Amino acid sequence: MKDLRYIRRWLAFFVFALLISGLTAVPLVRLTGLLQVWTRPFGGPLHQWASQAADAVAHVDSTYPILFYGTDWLAFAHVVIGLSFIGPWRDPVRNRWVVEWGLWCCGLVVLLAFAWAPVRHIPFFWSCVDASFGVFGAVPLWLVLKRIQKLEMEQQVQQ
Repeated sequence: MKDLRYIRRWLAFFVFALLISGLTAVPLVRLTGLLQVWTRPFGGPLHQWASQAADAVAHVDSTYPILFYGTDWLAFAHVVIGLSFIGPWRDPVRNRWVVEWGLWCCGLVVLLAFAWAPVRHIPFFWSCVDASFGVFGAVPLWLVLKRIQKLEMEQQVQQ
């Protein structure tokens, strides 16, 4: 029972973080504006990039708001991906594959962050921020997977 509670707590944290990170795609104009304000004290390339991003997003919003429909679907995808973790919540051993799939996805986040950044003119420091979502997302999933493996071994011993 202790293992199941541990697994569920980490899964709840992971799903919550996934939902929050995805839902930030909806108020994109507001959030990039805040990023511009928050980076002002630092100046330099970080603030220059944040200002350029905020200006671009504001321009797209005023000229082509239809493009933000794509970020709405991005947020929806985060919700749907979060729902996939109901399986491991209910039966971690039987649905271990979902956690393994999540770990693969976290690895692909890192790959995508660095592979596409030059194409989209994303600065290296922001690629590191994007890649950190995959790294930090993998930690709770790895902890969950280790505990699922322990549960699986205990179940095999009981049979």
